Amino acid sequence: MVNERMLGLGTARSVIRELFEYGKQRAAVVGAENVYDFSLGNPSVPAPDAVNETAIRILQENPDIIHCYTSAQGDAAVRARFADSLNRRFDAECTADQLYVTVGAAASLCCVFNGLACPGDEFIVFAPYFPEYKVFIEGAGAKMVLIPPEIEQFQIDFEAFEKAITPNTKGVVVNSPNNPSGVVYSRQTLERLAEILTAKSAEYGHAIYLISDEPYREIAFAGVEVAWLPHIYRDTIVCYSFSKSLSLPGERLGYVYVPGKVTDAGEVYAAVAGAGRSLGYVNAPSLFQQVTSLCCDMTADLKVYEENCKLLVDSLREMGYHVAQPGGAFYLFPRSLEPDDLAFSERAKQFDLLLVPGSGFGAPGHFRIAYCVQTDMIRRALPKFKALADSYK
Repeated sequence: MVNERMLGLGTARSVIRELFEYGKQRAAVVGAENVYDFSLGNPSVPAPDAVNETAIRILQENPDIIHCYTSAQGDAAVRARFADSLNRRFDAECTADQLYVTVGAAASLCCVFNGLACPGDEFIVFAPYFPEYKVFIEGAGAKMVLIPPEIEQFQIDFEAFEKAITPNTKGVVVNSPNNPSGVVYSRQTLERLAEILTAKSAEYGHAIYLISDEPYREIAFAGVEVAWLPHIYRDTIVCYSFSKSLSLPGERLGYVYVPGKVTDAGEVYAAVAGAGRSLGYVNAPSLFQQVTSLCCDMTADLKVYEENCKLLVDSLREMGYHVAQPGGAFYLFPRSLEPDDLAFSERAKQFDLLLVPGSGFGAPGHFRIAYCVQTDMIRRALPKFKALADSYK
């Protein structure tokens, strides 16, 4: 006998992965150059040269100690470098002891949800959303409450949000720049969110934590502000990953930042650390703790994502697709050309376009394009998008 819930998670159908596998099978038939795979959010630009150079130097200089355990919360010098970077860039007033180094943003979120959740607690999520939030929240024994999308600009439907907040609300999750829409929440949106949370926290007599999931923080386009949320709302906890900024998704390195001004900050930090212990995260990979901390002010060459975005948005709108304007990340989330986004995704396969249906992100009637691909592939795919649109006329 096994845990039925875990069995369900282990055997659950992943539309994204199925599309990816289908693409490989199709490529064997028609050639990889004739399959236009926009399914996976895997960075398409290499890590900075300095990352590899730093890793090699560390391995050569410290062969006897680099593969050893670090402190469970991360090496003290690593955390100090991360804190210095946050202070320089955001005036964060961060100290090393407010940072907990993790195995990527997924581990950061799991540590926070497990550290905060008590029986009966709820966490509010805004659609469209990263589907694993539901797994992480329910895995922590809490309930996810989903707010339907505001489909014109993918900002927040505050009327629905205020109705959803209850005394059981422990936290609210935001992801900006957003996966899957690429939209960045405006300062006005975030200030209104903070205003509501402050009032509701006072009304219910307990903090409602704002959990900011920030793996795309550095992928923001010219003229778009990605606001630093701890300056807007006191009870903000930041979950970060270097997967996208440094193009290191496979190295699994991130952190949780619990600012000192957060309500019960010391207990929250200790609970995050306790959750890491309970979940078996002894420490994040020691080599890449050092590498990322020495390269944390750098990014990969991210400008191609903005170029890809402009090419796709302009072209798709000309073809008749409705696309909310992205401000960052490397995703578009257009409306599907029929209400059934699953059927739309299936029809797109006829043109060898692999497009992820929006239902899995809590926004039916849309589809996701991950444009972290070579620009040439996008150019070659444009006639296919046009043919797909024409097939509905």
